[in-house]
Amino acid sequence: MAQTKVEVEVEGRRLVLSNLDKVLYPAAHFTKAEVIDYYTRVAPVLLPHLKDRPLTLKRYPNGVDAPFFYEKQAPSHRPPWVKTVAIYSDSNDRDIDYVVCNDLPTLVWLANLADLELHTTMAKAKTPHQPTMVVFDLDPGPPANLHQCCVVGLRLRELLRDNGLDSYAKVSGSKGLQVYVPLNAPRVTYDVTTPFAKEVAVRMEKDDPALVVSKQKKELRVGKVLVDWSQNVDSKTTVCVYSLRARERPTVAMPVTWDEVAECADSGDLRPMTFEAGEALDRVAEAGDLFAPVLTTKQKLPATLR
Repeated sequence: MAQTKVEVEVEGRRLVLSNLDKVLYPAAHFTKAEVIDYYTRVAPVLLPHLKDRPLTLKRYPNGVDAPFFYEKQAPSHRPPWVKTVAIYSDSNDRDIDYVVCNDLPTLVWLANLADLELHTTMAKAKTPHQPTMVVFDLDPGPPANLHQCCVVGLRLRELLRDNGLDSYAKVSGSKGLQVYVPLNAPRVTYDVTTPFAKEVAVRMEKDDPALVVSKQKKELRVGKVLVDWSQNVDSKTTVCVYSLRARERPTVAMPVTWDEVAECADSGDLRPMTFEAGEALDRVAEAGDLFAPVLTTKQKLPATLR
């Protein structure tokens, strides 16, 4: 079958979009055209969180039920106006040219590549060893689920508040909860944030070993919540807020309020904490960017954990 192609203009840039009717989420019959439409409409709140950050692509050219691949090196066939940044990779012993998505044309181009998920580093491209945030990924080990993650998330928030730190939550769009501690301070390096994140995770495990684990080993995680601190290194990425997820249905990594986290922890009702693309757009239209403070809040990590 011949590929269908459509030429469009996005903010003065010309793009050729292909196979718009291809179904990328079979269970929802959600097409590539709908993926592009979602990213176009969510762009006003998404782009500030992508701005100036190296981007790892996670591409599903034949949909979520087919093989996928990660792509760190920017595709050679990219348009000349797609911004990239060269960052040295110790494991590859060379520079890798990462895509930097600062505008709508680049975002639409990525969506046309079936880059369903957008994964960013904790640091910006110009200062790759200076994270602007600390991230905790709360990952449930079955039969634990998002309910237990919310319980642990509230305890994590309390520990952080006891140490003078505000934090913000988002559902991963998959099965867990992620908690962000914005820093936005100059000269903070992973040499500071990594041990802090580990100390927090170990403290939480010590305080509640029946529910929390700080180590990755699967045999330790059954029925518990992993407080994954290991994302806080320069080689790791985390799915960006407002990114689609490559699940059975087009769910979204979505900001949630602490009141909503508390409600889930109390009730165990997971449905209000799940957002598909259309629901995410409705929520943004109503509430705006609940994650905006992560971009601007300035905080300093304590010298020692209380």
